[in-house]
Amino acid sequence: MSAPLEDVIVVVEDDPDDRHLLTRAFKKLGSSVPLRFACDGDEAVALLSEVASSADPSMRPVVILLDLKLPRRSGLEVLTWVKAQPALRRIPVVILTSSRDQTDLKQAYDLGANSFLVKPSQPHALHSLIEQVNAYWLGHNEVAPIAV
Repeated sequence: MSAPLEDVIVVVEDDPDDRHLLTRAFKKLGSSVPLRFACDGDEAVALLSEVASSADPSMRPVVILLDLKLPRRSGLEVLTWVKAQPALRRIPVVILTSSRDQTDLKQAYDLGANSFLVKPSQPHALHSLIEQVNAYWLGHNEVAPIAV
């Protein structure tokens, strides 16, 4: 059994370079919230299934950062699955993708995404974006209780 997901950010990202850059950006911010990674859509569903099946409401992530272009199960499929789970659907899902496709944007919001962010290509710009994500989703956003 893996460690509880209390006060974590779940990052669903298949690119190891992007995972490394995200880890560095959060560390530079001094964020105390640990990151848990899933490298593909199926791994994300398995990780989040722990949360959905747990009776402990403290085992939920504060936010899910979700890439769209994933192996096995796409980010949109993961988003659809998350929003269909009563224990997960109130967790904010932030799409963090390199896609600028308007179809992806519209579909993500139609499926319940809380935000759609395009990954910048420069590491310093990514750091700035993560600083804003951290401030808003972990600093200002009010977390809704889990539905049961």
